[in-house]
Amino acid sequence: MKTKNADLSDQLKKYFGFSTFKGQQQEIIQTLLEGNDVFVLMPTGGGKSLCYQLPALISEGTAIVVSPLIALMKNQVDAVNGLSSDEGVAHVLNSSLNKTQTNQVFSDIKSGKTKLLYVAPESLIKEEYLDFLKEVKISFVAIDEAHCISEWGHDFRPEYRNLKLIIDKIAEVPVIALTATATPKVQDDIQKTLGMNNAQVFKSSFNRPNLYYEIRPKINIDKEIVKFINQRKGKSGIVYCLSRRKVEEFAQLLQVNGINALPYHAGLDQKTRVANQDKFLMEECDVIVATIAFGMGIDKPDVRFVIHYDFPKSLESYYQETGRAGRDGGEGYCLAFYDPKDIEKLEKFLAQKPVSEREIGLQLLNEVVGYAETSMSRRQYLLYYFGEEFDPLNGDGAKMDDNSVNPPKLRDATADLKSVLKMVKTLDEKFKSKDLISVVMGKETSVTKSYKLETTEFFGIGKNESDNYWKSIIRQATVQDFLTKDIETYGVLKISEKGQKVIDGNYKESFLIAEDKEYDLEQIKSDSEKVEIQSGGGLDQTLFNQLKELRKKVAKKHGIPPYTVFMDPSLEDMTTQYPITVEEIGKVYGVGEGKAKKYGKEFADFISKYVAENNIERTQDMVLKQVANKSSHKVFIIQSTDKKIDLEDIAKAKNLSMEELLKEMERIVYQGTKLNIDYYIEDNFDEDIVEEFMEFMGESESDSMKVLTSEFGDELSDEELRMLRIKFISDVAN
Repeated sequence: MKTKNADLSDQLKKYFGFSTFKGQQQEIIQTLLEGNDVFVLMPTGGGKSLCYQLPALISEGTAIVVSPLIALMKNQVDAVNGLSSDEGVAHVLNSSLNKTQTNQVFSDIKSGKTKLLYVAPESLIKEEYLDFLKEVKISFVAIDEAHCISEWGHDFRPEYRNLKLIIDKIAEVPVIALTATATPKVQDDIQKTLGMNNAQVFKSSFNRPNLYYEIRPKINIDKEIVKFINQRKGKSGIVYCLSRRKVEEFAQLLQVNGINALPYHAGLDQKTRVANQDKFLMEECDVIVATIAFGMGIDKPDVRFVIHYDFPKSLESYYQETGRAGRDGGEGYCLAFYDPKDIEKLEKFLAQKPVSEREIGLQLLNEVVGYAETSMSRRQYLLYYFGEEFDPLNGDGAKMDDNSVNPPKLRDATADLKSVLKMVKTLDEKFKSKDLISVVMGKETSVTKSYKLETTEFFGIGKNESDNYWKSIIRQATVQDFLTKDIETYGVLKISEKGQKVIDGNYKESFLIAEDKEYDLEQIKSDSEKVEIQSGGGLDQTLFNQLKELRKKVAKKHGIPPYTVFMDPSLEDMTTQYPITVEEIGKVYGVGEGKAKKYGKEFADFISKYVAENNIERTQDMVLKQVANKSSHKVFIIQSTDKKIDLEDIAKAKNLSMEELLKEMERIVYQGTKLNIDYYIEDNFDEDIVEEFMEFMGESESDSMKVLTSEFGDELSDEELRMLRIKFISDVAN
C-alpha cells in the first residue's frame, strides 16, 4: 500500500495531533508501507512506537506487535485506544486474559476493528492463537525491544530466537524490528536471526546531548543520594537497584527522610505495581526506586535524574536506563555509584552459568568496568561502544560529564604493566588477580606459601604502591585486552596476543591509567556542584583535626583506643552538621543514643563553642534517618545473643544474610550498646588468634577493615574479622 508523503502528514495530524514527523519517522513508515523489512535503531525518546502505530492504523488488517513486557503493552494499548473514539483499536493477547476477554479480542480482530495486537513471544507459540492468526488479515509484524533476540543483547529472551519460524507460519508480511540499544554486534545478530538481511536500516544518533553523566565511588551512598535528591526537591527521578530487596529497603529509607518515593519491581503484586507506576506518571510521587523491570515504555518526558545505586550488568542496560532522563530535551542528570566489589559479585554469579552465557556476560561486564574507570569523555566512550564517533571537545554535549569537567590525573604505568604481564607468564598463567596482587605487594598468604611464591623475583616488587593501584592496573589490562580472564577456571588470568607483544617489546603505545583518588567526603561532592556552587556543608578540615585531638583525650581518659569513642566517618559527619546537643550527636552517622550519652557532651560543647567563635550557620536538614524497623532487628539480636543462639540461626530467623546480620550487629555496638557474642567466638575461633586480635586492636590506631585484613587476612576471612571486631568494640568501648 503506497501512501504519499502529504497523506502521511495528514494522517499524523489526524491520529496523533503532530504537524511534523521527528527524525527519520516518515521514511521508516513509508518504507514499511511499501512492503519492505525495516530495522530501526533509535535511542529512547526518539519516537519508535509511532513508527509502527501510525502504519498499523492506516493499513488494512491487524499489525502484530511482539513486546516483552506486560507493563509496556498495557501502557501502549491505553495510549492507542485513547487516540480513537472506538473501543478495541488496540488489544493485548496474553496469559492474563480470561476466556471471555480472549473471545472479545478474536471478535474485534475478525470484524476489522483491531489495528494493533500486542503479544508476548510466549503467547505466539500457543496453538489456539497461531491457528486463529493464520486465518485473519495481518498487515505486518513489529518486534519491539528487538535486542531481546540477541544473546549479546542485555535482555536476552530465548523465546525471541524462534520468532522467525512463528512469523513465517502466520503470514508472509513485512517485519519491522525496533530497538533503543544495539551495538554493531547485536544489530548483526538480530538481522541474521530474523532473516532480515535485506532490511532497510535506519539508525539515529545515540547521542543525548542534554544528559550529564557522572560516576561516584560507593562511599556513604545512602547519605549521598538523599543529599542529591534533596537538592532537587519536587523533581522527578528514578533510582535503579539490582535486587528487589534493596529496592524495598531504599524506598523506605527515602520515605523516612522526607522524600516522596515508591518501590517498583516484578515481585510486587500487579495492583501495587500499576498503582505505583501511575502515581509516578501522575506526579503524586517524585521518585521511583526500581529494579530494571521499570521504565520500559514509560513515556514520562520530565524525569530529571536517574541514579544507579548498583551498576548494571551491561552498557546497553546503563544506556537504556539513563535514557529515561530528560526525554523532553531538558535537564537530565545520570549519576551512578561504582564499587569494583559489586562487579566481583556479578562475576561470581556468572561463574555458575553455562559456559556460553558466562563468556558473553564477562565481556559485557568488562565494558562496564571500562566505562566506570575510563579517564576519557564518558559520552565518547558510550557512543564508541554503539559504533558512533564523537568529538569530545566540540561535539554536541561535550563537557557534559564528570571526566570532561574535571579530568582525572593520568600516570604512565607502562613499566608496571610489563612487570605484571611478565609475572603472569612466569607463574604459568595459574593465578587470580588477588593472588598476583599478594605477590607484588610481598604479602604471605596460604596461596603464596603453598606455591612457594615468596621465592619468585616478583615477590614484593610493588610494595611502594597501594593494593588499589595494582588492582587498577590488572583491571585496566583486562579491559584493554592485555590480559584475559579464563572462563573455565573462573578468574584465572592469561596473557592475550596483545599482552605478549608488550612482553616481547613489540608494543609501542603508552599504558596510561587514571590516578587512584583517595576519596573523602569533600571529594565526593559532585562535579555539578563544582560547576555551580550550591549550598550544603563540605568537610570542615579544621574542626575535623580538632575533634580528632579531642577524641584522643577522651579515649585516654577512658583507657580505650580513639576509634572506639567515635569512628572517623562519625567525626566527618559532625563537621558537616555541627551538632551542639547530646541529642543531635545521637543522630550523627554511626552514633547511637548510648554512645552519645557516654561521650557526646564533651563533643557537643566543643562544637557549640567552635560554631559561635566562627559564626557558622548550621543546617539541620542532613541528618540521615534510618528506617525504623531496623530497631526491631536490634531488640531481637540483643535478646537472641543474650540467649546464646547461634548467629546463623539469628540471621535465618530474620531472613538476613550473614553479611546483613553483621552490619546490624556493627551498627548496634558502634552506637554504644553491648552485645555479648563470646559464646559464639569460643565455639568457632582458636583461642590464640582471638587473643592476638584483641591485643592488636588495643594498640591499633584504626579499626578499618583495610588495616585488619592486611594484618590477619591470611588466617581469618572478612566475616570472621568483623565478628572479632564486634566483640572488641562491645567489650572495650561499651
